[in-house]
Amino acid sequence: MAKKFFLKQPMMRKVIYALLPILVFAVGNFGWVVFSKVLLSIVISVFVEWLFESKKGKPVSEAAIVTGFLIGLILPPAVPFWIVVVSSSFAIVFAKMAFGGFARNLYNPALVGRAFVYVSFPAAVQQSWTPAVQSWGQGFTRWISSDIITMATPANIIRGGGEVNAWRMIFGNIAGSSGETAKWLIAAAAVYLIMTKVASWKIMVSTLVSAFVMSGIIFIFDPSRMNPFHWMIGGSIMFGAVFMATDPISAPKKDRAKWIYGAMIGSLAVIIGTFSLFGAGLMFAVLIANTFASLLDYLSTPEKVKA
Repeated sequence: MAKKFFLKQPMMRKVIYALLPILVFAVGNFGWVVFSKVLLSIVISVFVEWLFESKKGKPVSEAAIVTGFLIGLILPPAVPFWIVVVSSSFAIVFAKMAFGGFARNLYNPALVGRAFVYVSFPAAVQQSWTPAVQSWGQGFTRWISSDIITMATPANIIRGGGEVNAWRMIFGNIAGSSGETAKWLIAAAAVYLIMTKVASWKIMVSTLVSAFVMSGIIFIFDPSRMNPFHWMIGGSIMFGAVFMATDPISAPKKDRAKWIYGAMIGSLAVIIGTFSLFGAGLMFAVLIANTFASLLDYLSTPEKVKA
């Protein structure tokens, strides 16, 4: 009997289904370059995992497809192709295989891959933003909306004292990481993942509420900072809360721990994004929280009563 190439994982397939509309929107927003980079990231992620698992006679997990999918969507549209290859390879090797393979990773692989290229190659990653097409859908007729002009993300524009149309930030026809702009589609994906019991609503809610509260506190003391509403619709906090913070492997399993975990992510994301040199507060916040996920589960486990 021939061995299966992929390990069937219904939960991972549902995550892919939730990501597909976001990918379609991203292509219409930035061009077919987004599709090519998502596809490349998936191929590299699956191939690298196969190199490790084939030696043990094990199939490739469908989670590798999700990792590749996410990496392709959380990188800027105009990032060089070699950055996609490096990010995907690093994610699988050092965030997954180094810990023993599927279901043994401590950190979210996609964010580990992005963090590596974000810190190691800042010029290539942080200067790769491109403006969206003037009217959504034009991207289906273009390779990329612009291969020369770079543009600041809405969060960076607001931090610099500029203004961005709120409707555009919600609809998603703005600059940003490929899959993080369409807030309405991300919200729809959240509903789907919650209804199908794939992702924890407790982590999503606690992440978003804590980010809103923390940004509100900072805004009260310093009105020059981003207000809570802009934090919700102008950056990556929604995408991260729905697809990154809820990773079933790197997130805690106990209900109480999930609330604390999400609160940690949301508040840290705002603090890092506000006061740090790095603008990617959500990315670092999730990775920091990943470190404490097991501890939070342990502390949330009731002590056994001795007879």
